[in-house]
Amino acid sequence: QVQLVESGGGLVQAGGSLRLSCTASGRPLINYIVSWFRQAPGKERERVATIFWRGTSTSYADSVKGRFTISRDDGENTVYLQMNNLKPEDTAVYYCNANAISDDYWGQGTQVTVSS
Repeated sequence: QVQLVESGGGLVQAGGSLRLSCTASGRPLINYIVSWFRQAPGKERERVATIFWRGTSTSYADSVKGRFTISRDDGENTVYLQMNNLKPEDTAVYYCNANAISDDYWGQGTQVTVSS
C-alpha cells in the first residue's frame, strides 16, 4: 500500500506561483510513475503532468506546458509540481497519482484557487 498526501495548495492571484508536494509513505515512489491530475467544478478530472522512473522523462498537458514543472526527489519520497504564471482556469483540486503495473493510488487532493 502507498499513502499519498498532497500539500501546497492555496489562493493566489493570476500570474503568481505555487509549489505542490506529493509525499508518499508505505513504499518508495521510485517504483511508480507519478502524475498530477486536476478536477475543476463540473469538469472531468484531467492529467496535468507525469514523471517517469528516476525522472528520466516528463510529460505535460498542452494547457500547462512552459508554466508547470514536475520533479521528483526519491530520497524524500516526494514529487513536486511547480506552477508558475497561474491563470484563473488553473483553479481546481489537484490530485497526486502513483501508478505501477498492478497498483494505482490517489491522494486526497489539494485545492488551488487562482483569482483574476
